[in-house]
Amino acid sequence: ITMKNYIQSIFSRQFLSLILICSLALPTLGQQTKISEKTKSMTAYDGFLPFYWEESTGKLFLKINKFDEEILYYTSLPAGLGSNDIGLDRGQLGKKAIVKFERVGPKVFMVQPNYDYRATTDNPAEKAAVEQAFATSTLASFDIVAEEDGDVLVDLSGLLISDAHGVASTLRRSNQGSYSLDKSRSAIYLPRTKNFPKNTEFEVTTTFTGEAGGALVRSVTPSAEAITLRMHHSFVELPDNNFQPRKFDPRAGYFSTSYVDLGVPIDESIVQRVINRHRLIKKNPNAEMSEAVEPIIYYLDPGTPEPVRSALLDGGRWWNQAFEAAGFIDAFQVEMLPEGADPMDIRYNMIQWVHRSTRGWSYGASITDPRTGEILKGHVTLGSLRVRQDYMIAEGLLAPYEEGREANPEMEQMAIQRLRQLSAHEIGHTIGLAHNYISSAQGDASVMDYPHPKVMIMGTGKLSLANAYDQKIGAWDKVAINYGYRQFPSNVDQDAELEKILMDAKDEGITFLSDQDARPLGSAHPTTHLWDNGQSAAKELDRLMAVRKIALDNFGENNIKSGMPMATIEDVLVPVYLLHRYQVEAAAKVIGGVEYSYALKGDGQVTTKMVDPAMQREALNSIIKTLAPTALALPENLIQQIPPRPIGFGGGRETFPSRTGVTFDPLAVAETAASMSLDMLFHHERMARVIELNARNSQMPSFMQIIDEVMKATINANIAGGLAGEIHKSVNHLVLHKLMSLSMNTRTSAQVREQAAFAVHQLEAKLTASMNANSATDKKAHYMALAQTIKNFKESPDKLIAPNVPSAPPGAPIGMDAMDYCNFVDINN
Repeated sequence: ITMKNYIQSIFSRQFLSLILICSLALPTLGQQTKISEKTKSMTAYDGFLPFYWEESTGKLFLKINKFDEEILYYTSLPAGLGSNDIGLDRGQLGKKAIVKFERVGPKVFMVQPNYDYRATTDNPAEKAAVEQAFATSTLASFDIVAEEDGDVLVDLSGLLISDAHGVASTLRRSNQGSYSLDKSRSAIYLPRTKNFPKNTEFEVTTTFTGEAGGALVRSVTPSAEAITLRMHHSFVELPDNNFQPRKFDPRAGYFSTSYVDLGVPIDESIVQRVINRHRLIKKNPNAEMSEAVEPIIYYLDPGTPEPVRSALLDGGRWWNQAFEAAGFIDAFQVEMLPEGADPMDIRYNMIQWVHRSTRGWSYGASITDPRTGEILKGHVTLGSLRVRQDYMIAEGLLAPYEEGREANPEMEQMAIQRLRQLSAHEIGHTIGLAHNYISSAQGDASVMDYPHPKVMIMGTGKLSLANAYDQKIGAWDKVAINYGYRQFPSNVDQDAELEKILMDAKDEGITFLSDQDARPLGSAHPTTHLWDNGQSAAKELDRLMAVRKIALDNFGENNIKSGMPMATIEDVLVPVYLLHRYQVEAAAKVIGGVEYSYALKGDGQVTTKMVDPAMQREALNSIIKTLAPTALALPENLIQQIPPRPIGFGGGRETFPSRTGVTFDPLAVAETAASMSLDMLFHHERMARVIELNARNSQMPSFMQIIDEVMKATINANIAGGLAGEIHKSVNHLVLHKLMSLSMNTRTSAQVREQAAFAVHQLEAKLTASMNANSATDKKAHYMALAQTIKNFKESPDKLIAPNVPSAPPGAPIGMDAMDYCNFVDINN
């Protein structure tokens, strides 16, 4: 045989073998494993989105049988971090999204459509034009591992065991370190992974590892390099199309869902707004009063102890009064969460009692349908330490621990009253309502205001907290629920009826103003504020200063329990000494104030109106009184009762800073309070407004008149001896620096800067005269120091050094300063 024939023979045999192998393989090419085969050893969970648990690998597989069908997806935290400052609380709701599954060859994408831009039209091409103009978001991608009868199976574990809630970015933003998800220490949490006909719930244990960069995370974790939380993923069937959205009106007090509708006629606004509200339908639509087809039910966390439990149930049930006023019978209910129910399950509107390492805000959040504004789940987070702060305020005001005398029951009653109000307030957010901060000036018309405890001075000169908080739903709350939830007969002009509800309320003196009118320190409305009381901010400030004086005159060892270190008197002292802080803010807003409303064209409401000049001067005088050394000085016998902190009872941000080492510093305390009053009074926006209003109406106070009045009470006033005199000197330094800083403040008007600079320059000669007129060395030194400060400022204004004023311990929520939108949180909030 030739070599050529031999090679050909070998090649032919190999080629035939290859053909045989290929022919045997042909029946299986292009075939996918069947779902029934892939899952036969797994545990099946049937329900809205069927899924399977594979014990051997710890994976979850999702069977997708709903392609291109929109569903709701959101995350939450069933087990949190326990830090108010960081966030990441137990029960925290995450971002929500409408999603749909799309198959592309061997992959499935989870896509979020763009509901911010729409076209409400019957023309499919017009709708498509808008959809194609704006981006969608592909949130996840899955490889198909099996399929059968048009259904596919994907490994869902990658999505579930991920940082879908944004934990790492939250830790990074709060400067607590750089963390990332450690998948080797994360796993599916089966006890809370369940399936139901209309919702599928997954839960995972997630561990984030990294290097702790802040004290906050170290304070709440056993080992800060490994943070283990539980994360929840919810997939929910979207509601039907029978919900009737209701138009948003800025006067009605609701959160809104807004979107751009490019399909509306050219003469209409493309920005469409509807209010956020629950679905509530009468059994008998034509009856004036009717039960609901499905009442709104909220469930209370069974981990809530008594007497807190009863208080939260009572306060939450107040809302039924408002729904009755809107024509419903027993349509709002609050019950205990059934045993075994999952608080994260969308079927349960929740009130959760949440623990943190420090006191802080409570929240009212909700999950809404972004298409319509329908609220699908309300979720209230109540911080458990809040009630202890209220109790401590009562201890500070009542000095209840006199030897041989039983503790005053008003303390617990006051704390419980506050809890009822707080429960109603936060639930109010979850049924759609925003804050209404004008209501305290309208007879406490709404639980959606922030109430300061009402402390009464009795005829005996004693203080009483018997009626510290209102104990009912407010008149405005009934108006708001009537607007949002009243069901109108089909033959009625709904728009006209809604307008009538708001106009009737206006005629009764009940209106709505919210956060942007109350929170900014320089805001203008004279009666819209947080934590204030009364129609007259100035008169209430004077009254509160009288309350404060009584409390401070009686302050001492009777404000703490027997067996407590005497140094802890300071803990109780802080909220009482600063009892007036919010009322000062309220009074400051009267100065340069402008009354206004959310007026619509033709509704007859006040658009803008300058605050009466007499009211402005009254407010100025009340604020100046808070700068008086006699108002700022603590009684000598009280100072003597506060020793340095003992071991195990260190101070912190809840106590006053000290510049005298370990000892209590009464001068720093006074300086802190005075600085707060001056900051409020001389706010750069307020002073710019003062100049503008005076230019338009010479009867209004001028900036120079305000400066003169403050000078008369401080730098130009005689300085007494003793502690009061030293406090007076501290206040003088603060006044001077405030004027100098205003003259350099580029955020304010040129007129404010030039008038502040003129006042400073004018003061220099007066200080020289005062220095020469005083024989006491300490007073000469004081006036010389002020004059030298001005001289240095004139020579190098850009080198102005701010005084080291001790910062005030936290205040709100009669608790602590945190995110500036507080419990104003509606997941879109």
